[in-house]
Amino acid sequence: MRYQKIIGGFLCALLLFLQLMGRADAQEEGGYPGGENLSLYATAAVLLDAESGRVLYGKNQDTPMAMASTTKIMTCITILENCDPEEVLTVSAYAASMPKVKLYLQKGEQYRVRDLLFSLMLESHNDSAVALAEHIGKSFLPQELRDKNTAEFSVEESRQAVAAFAALMNEKAAKLGCSQTHFITPNGLDATETVTLESGETLNLEHCTTARELALIMSYCILRSPQKEAFLEITRAENYSFGANGRSFSCVNHNAFLNMMDGALSGKTGFTNKAGYCYVGSLERDGRTFVVALLACGWPNNKNYKWSDTRELMQYGIENYFYRGFLEEGVAFDESVLQPIPVLGGRTDILGDTAYIDVEVQGREPEGAGGGDGVGAGGEAGEETYAGTGAGGPSAGGGIPGTLLRQDEQVQVIYHVKEQLEAPVRQGTVVGDVNYLVDDQVYYTEEIVAAGTVEKISLPWCVEQVKRRFCLP
Repeated sequence: MRYQKIIGGFLCALLLFLQLMGRADAQEEGGYPGGENLSLYATAAVLLDAESGRVLYGKNQDTPMAMASTTKIMTCITILENCDPEEVLTVSAYAASMPKVKLYLQKGEQYRVRDLLFSLMLESHNDSAVALAEHIGKSFLPQELRDKNTAEFSVEESRQAVAAFAALMNEKAAKLGCSQTHFITPNGLDATETVTLESGETLNLEHCTTARELALIMSYCILRSPQKEAFLEITRAENYSFGANGRSFSCVNHNAFLNMMDGALSGKTGFTNKAGYCYVGSLERDGRTFVVALLACGWPNNKNYKWSDTRELMQYGIENYFYRGFLEEGVAFDESVLQPIPVLGGRTDILGDTAYIDVEVQGREPEGAGGGDGVGAGGEAGEETYAGTGAGGPSAGGGIPGTLLRQDEQVQVIYHVKEQLEAPVRQGTVVGDVNYLVDDQVYYTEEIVAAGTVEKISLPWCVEQVKRRFCLP
């Protein structure tokens, strides 16, 4: 019996040791620092701080992959930003020919844009996506096609209109800093296209994005787009009914996450045989906004994997990440360390002395309190793009001075100031910067500027100084 206890104790200790070693190995392979690895089904996943664009958890987050109908969040926001939802569109034969899932539009029918946007986002109808895309895209075609009734479009003309709309989607993606995203279809059906470069070289491109960039697009839709309220109204609706062309339609929202967690904001599902189950969703809790994006999260019969992954990622964010301002006490750069900078060729009260100029952090309130007017690294306040680069995540969108951090994480503050200047120097001239970094990634930048003006020494000024010192008339 005694030997059995000894052997049992040894086996328990060995099992515990192997578990700890396995956990350590798993952390080296990926996951997130400061906790155990999440058990996710998705091939690629990301948890994003929607305000700053910081990746809080990533798994193959920068790997380009097919994204199925999550494409439609970009389709929706592009439509909202480029036309009045009360406009009426005409259905082409090409739009009506789209595969299921579809509203079963018919050639020549007319619909309000607003009605088809609910069809697009609640039921994920592929024919509605193409009809909407053609409506916007045809305005970029030659005049003869702009004047032509969409119902009379040939298949080739419809494809030209859809391609023009896809170009708008790609332009928006580029502005948001999505360098590995490429849209070909407005509905997310798998597609490839060949592009000829100016050099004559050809590239075969796929309809794809990355988990991180899909999350960035959703962040834009819910926080920064001028049409964010309309986007949220559509994507949060439980159902929507409308009538047109003598028919009645009823749409039901298939985003089950809206009823899974308090604070759920918006989301979109997707599936193709190539992409697998995909999802992008957002949640707001206690002033924090999280976005989850999942790609290749199982295939039939794994339809519910995306919901368990989303809940696990959101819960991790809620429990571990809290807002920390870059300009709050104990974090903000102490500008008292700044010293006056020598100005070569600058005027002084005493001839021959070296001129100096005081410097300060631009926009700082007295005693360093308050928000300041710093900008996200490389950008100005109000820009829709995330300005930072690198796998760690972009800088604070729109100049937001803070990000979500774990308690064990620190903000690193690094400043650079010019060693000397040349006259003339004007008040407000930028002479350096203060960068706020997390995990070696810049998330916020303040500018260091000249606090006054130093004029350049000139011959007339020298003559005047001599006159004053020798009392010459």
